Amino acid sequence: GVTRLLLTRIPFFKEIIVSSFSCDSCSWSNTEIQSAGRIQEQGVRYTVAVTSRQDMNREVVKTDCASARIPELDFEIPAFSQKGVLTTIEGIIDRAVAGLEQDQPARRATDKEVARKIDEFIGKLRQLKEVNSPFTFILDDPSGNSFVENPHAPQRDEALVVTHYRRSPQQCALLGLEVDAKPPDAADDLRDEVLQFNTNCPECNAPASTNMKLVQIPHFKEVIIMATNCDSCGHRTNEVKSGGAIEPQGTRITLRITDPSDMTRDILKSETCSVEIPELEFELGMGALGGKFTTLEGLLKDIRDLVEKNPFTLGDSSTPSRTGKLQEFIGKLQDVKGKAQAHFIMDDPAGNSYLQNVYAPEEDPELSVQRYERSFEQNEDLGLNDMRTEGYEPEPASGR
Repeated sequence: GVTRLLLTRIPFFKEIIVSSFSCDSCSWSNTEIQSAGRIQEQGVRYTVAVTSRQDMNREVVKTDCASARIPELDFEIPAFSQKGVLTTIEGIIDRAVAGLEQDQPARRATDKEVARKIDEFIGKLRQLKEVNSPFTFILDDPSGNSFVENPHAPQRDEALVVTHYRRSPQQCALLGLEVDAKPPDAADDLRDEVLQFNTNCPECNAPASTNMKLVQIPHFKEVIIMATNCDSCGHRTNEVKSGGAIEPQGTRITLRITDPSDMTRDILKSETCSVEIPELEFELGMGALGGKFTTLEGLLKDIRDLVEKNPFTLGDSSTPSRTGKLQEFIGKLQDVKGKAQAHFIMDDPAGNSYLQNVYAPEEDPELSVQRYERSFEQNEDLGLNDMRTEGYEPEPASGR
């Protein structure tokens, strides 16, 4: 026979080699696929919620080391039991049916009970092709080279969940990879990985996803950045949480703004930080705007948006005098971003806020950082007065 090889690229995936064999004598034909790339850094798991006939036509690249499962039938195609194939979800089911039917005549002659049970299971597999009821198709490939089509690409597919994971030592051994004797540090995994969890959009309540990343800020500490994007209404939001504990002392950071280049300084404003600009008689209380990791210019823009979108300054609720004062304040704020000199003060009782020192590790002549002991009221706001870290275990009952 003749074997034909084709190097092709699957959109939004990678290059593969498709081999096709055909025999002119008996008309037998067969197709296989091999990955044209190397084994990926992580394994991949595709979970598809099949709800219609269109889902059965999704293209599937299944390598020989991938396993396929349908939990509703407790059915699994183990790894290395089939050659790599480029097919559809329906084609995967057809190949499974063909494999089970192959030895049925011999089973019916030797063990009718087993043959009857297999016939019943084949009937269940064929009913799946009609999609009378939804089912789940899971493709798990430790090499990371399998693929399930997203017909809505590059948009998100709500019925398809793609999960990347670190291979176990057993999976590495099956792939012929050397197993590192030293297990990886869990903290290092978090630094290199973007975690994702499902949530609802705060604007339209549609299902959305939140990405979370652990980031190390130079000359400071680790923070957690969370970003939410809604595909339905386009709403986008981000928030920053401190990755460490509350500091023993509070922090008061004062920057004297003297040049427009100060607007590019990085700022980490935690949710417990208040902001003050004495020249404008402006103060932003604790909790306003939430946690932010941005630049000084970005934070001033958020302050301006907060003032402009205040419902008591718009429409029938506003008065000409109040509106005039706010417009005057916005003008002064714009001058601070341009040429006017001012002091920018960040007061964080938790000590988890940060303002970039552009001269680091040397001292910044325009930046001062003062640490202070928190007052009772500040500890009360942070919930520290009632927090017990020692002696909280219940005392054992004295026996008689």
